[in-house]
Amino acid sequence: MPARHISSQSFDEILSDLGDDPAIPDPHGIRKPPPQQSAPPRAPNQGRNNPFPEPLSPIQIRNSLQGIALPIALIGILLVAAIAFFVTYTSLNKQSQDALEASQQQLSELKKEMLLTHDQINQAQDELYLAIDEIEVSIHSLKEIKAETRAPNRPQAPTHESELRRWRYLGTSQMGNTQQAYFHTGKSHLAFEKGAQVLGEWRLSTIEKGLVTLTHPQGKSLLLKASKSE
Repeated sequence: MPARHISSQSFDEILSDLGDDPAIPDPHGIRKPPPQQSAPPRAPNQGRNNPFPEPLSPIQIRNSLQGIALPIALIGILLVAAIAFFVTYTSLNKQSQDALEASQQQLSELKKEMLLTHDQINQAQDELYLAIDEIEVSIHSLKEIKAETRAPNRPQAPTHESELRRWRYLGTSQMGNTQQAYFHTGKSHLAFEKGAQVLGEWRLSTIEKGLVTLTHPQGKSLLLKASKSE
């Protein structure tokens, strides 16, 4: 192995890099001493039990407040949102109830109007039937007048006698002191109390279960028997 020549400066640098290894001699004092670590200053009261905590500095108080400011702000935002939601829900609920009450009131008024219209229709129908009956009576009266003019020697029958003979006696009912008889004229049903004027000058003089008596001022009487139900 060939010999290597190392200069003294290179040898000193190698010793400086090796550090403080005691196995390597340092005749020239080139080795660097190890750095000494200085102990931290000890507080005068360190090692003693302090029952009272040290007061916080303004910087620590500021940092603590900054740490809790964000949660407090979030809680405030959530509280405001909850209040706004409750107010909005209450307002919408009240509007819905008012709309429902208004709809129910309109429906009730509509029912009343329908009932009133139905009653008016029934009344108009009854009036129409009465008008038709009067027209038919007038037609029969004209026919009777023509017949009387053609046969003047025949005894004149009271007006409406032929029409009353076509009536059907349906029966009677009594409520308290009031007694009524029911008739069917062929197109409508009629009810008369005892002594009432039925048609023209004819009056209902007597009411019995099986028959009724109609009288005329000329002294004519007409008996109508009760029709048998089929």
